[in-house]
Amino acid sequence: MKPGKKNLITDITGIKIGNAEDHSIKTGVTVLTSDNPFTAGISVMGGAPGTRETDLLAPDKMVQEIDAIVLSGGSAFGLDAASGVADELAQQGRGFKAGDANVPIVPAAIIFDLLNGGNKNWDINPYKNLGKTALENCAHDFKIGSFGAGTGATTANLKGGLGSASLILDNGITVGAIVAVNSFGAVSNGKGEPFFASPFEISKEFGGIEGQVRHDPSILHLKLSSRNRENTTIAIVATDAKLTKAQATRLASVSHDGMARAIIPAHTPVDGDLVFAASIGDKKLENPVEDELIIGHAASVCLARAIARGVYFATPKLKDTKPTFKDH
Repeated sequence: MKPGKKNLITDITGIKIGNAEDHSIKTGVTVLTSDNPFTAGISVMGGAPGTRETDLLAPDKMVQEIDAIVLSGGSAFGLDAASGVADELAQQGRGFKAGDANVPIVPAAIIFDLLNGGNKNWDINPYKNLGKTALENCAHDFKIGSFGAGTGATTANLKGGLGSASLILDNGITVGAIVAVNSFGAVSNGKGEPFFASPFEISKEFGGIEGQVRHDPSILHLKLSSRNRENTTIAIVATDAKLTKAQATRLASVSHDGMARAIIPAHTPVDGDLVFAASIGDKKLENPVEDELIIGHAASVCLARAIARGVYFATPKLKDTKPTFKDH
């Protein structure tokens, strides 16, 4: 296995990512879409999630394909970003056909970034417009770090960010991940210290920081000043393999292994940690059980690497409440 050319989730043919952000508010939105509807699943393992239209991703629900996935800052306010995306997609003729109406299916999830030093005294909820702009910005190339849904993200001891990574498997299938890292726990012991995900690093993609990765399980770096629901890491893993909704749901579930490898602690009662999984492509599984297992493993590795990359590429901004990984 090796990373794709961009080492981004858009190494999967058909995927487009769009970011929009407001650095004065310290928040933003990230949208994943494709030219055609796609199969998706979800797994929620955190105790405080914020979501929209995720129940319909269950394998037993009627809708089989969706039009986009939204990751947003803003806590509950940020769920409105999906409305901006849905409105724009409807104008494009996308969505579930109901008579003369188009109803785009746009599941979404949010992180809590309301206490990160940004100006939150808006008169009108900004997220609908941010969602629309993010969709308009969708392309095969996009920036990671302090962009999109990762703009105002923080971890226990460092600034968070938007990360992405990919892998091309030996069987020709491509797997990728994108994540907004806003965790209650830590991804590293501190500035310049090796990432907990360092054993999975490829070609110094998050700095190649030398030194043994050490973690004392009796000591946790926590957002001690935080209260409930002020965290959450949200991610999308994707593949160009053709999966059913049940297989996509399973892929989302096993991908949480990557989150647990990269964040300590993960999946806490005060995180809304969740993973979407998207199947965008038509590559058939030649050996269904073995291929599904390998895709799941690769997705978890991509997610661990993407988490470290999101924090590594974060950049300092005025009134930040946390230092960046590269701060000196």
